[in-house]
Amino acid sequence: MDFLTDEVPINGSSMKYLKFGCGKDILVIIPGLSVQSSILYPLFITKQYDLFAQDFTVYLFDRLTEVPPVYSVSDMAYDTIQVINHLGLEHICIFGASQGGMIAMEIAVQSPGLVRKLVLCSTAMRIDEKRFSVINEWIRCAENNEKESLFLSFGEKIYPRNIFEKYKDTLCAVAKTVSDKELERFIIIANGAKDFDITDKAVSIKCPVMVTSDSSDEVFGTEPAREMAERFQWNKGFAMKVYSGFGHAAYDTCPEFKEHMYRFLAE
Repeated sequence: MDFLTDEVPINGSSMKYLKFGCGKDILVIIPGLSVQSSILYPLFITKQYDLFAQDFTVYLFDRLTEVPPVYSVSDMAYDTIQVINHLGLEHICIFGASQGGMIAMEIAVQSPGLVRKLVLCSTAMRIDEKRFSVINEWIRCAENNEKESLFLSFGEKIYPRNIFEKYKDTLCAVAKTVSDKELERFIIIANGAKDFDITDKAVSIKCPVMVTSDSSDEVFGTEPAREMAERFQWNKGFAMKVYSGFGHAAYDTCPEFKEHMYRFLAE
C-alpha cells in the first residue's frame, strides 16, 4: 500500500504524520504513549489498518518532534488541532488509544465542530495517582536510563502474556536502539498524562462515541471504561465493547477490534 510521511512546522517545532488510503472520509489515528515514534514503522501501521484504506484517507499523527519541558494532554490536543487545520481536514473521525484517547477527547472538547465520530480504546477520562502508577514506573526506568527494563515493563503491561513472551527478545533488541533524546522526550510526554481530567467537560462531546476496553487491562484497569459509559450514556450515538484476554493493547491484539471500529465509523 502506498503511504506518505511528512511533517508540519508548528510552534518552533514540527509534528510528523503518516498518510495512507484513498477514501473520501477522513480517519485520524492518535496512538498511545511510546518511547519511539510509531511513524518509524509505516508498513506495520498500514497493514494493521488496511481495512480502512478504501473508504478513508487515514492520517496518523505523532506528538511534537521537539517538546517543551512541560507538555500536557491539553497542549498535545491543541497542537494536533493546529496541524489538522493546517492540512485542511474537516468532519474527521478520530481513533485514540490510551494517551491518544485522552488527546482525542480533548480535541473533541476544544474543537467540537471538527469531530464527526470518536473511537476510544484503553483510555480514561481522568488519571489519578493509582492510574498513573504504571506510567510512573516507566518514567522511573527512563530517568534511570534503564532502557531494557522500560521496554520489558511496557510489553508486560500492555500485552497478554503469550504475546509478551513471543516478542520479549525483540523488545530487548529495540531497546538498544533508543537514544537519550528519545528517553527525554518520552519522560515529558508521559508526564503529560499526570492529573489529566476531562470528566466535567465530557458533556460537550456531542458526536457519536465508541468506547472499547479489555477486562485484563493492566495499565488502567476496567474502572475507566465504566466511568466513560456513565458519562456518555446520554449520547444517542454511544456504543461500547468490552473484550477479554487481549490486554491494554486490545486495539492491536484483538482480531475483532478493527471490524467493530469500521462498522461504527461506517454507520
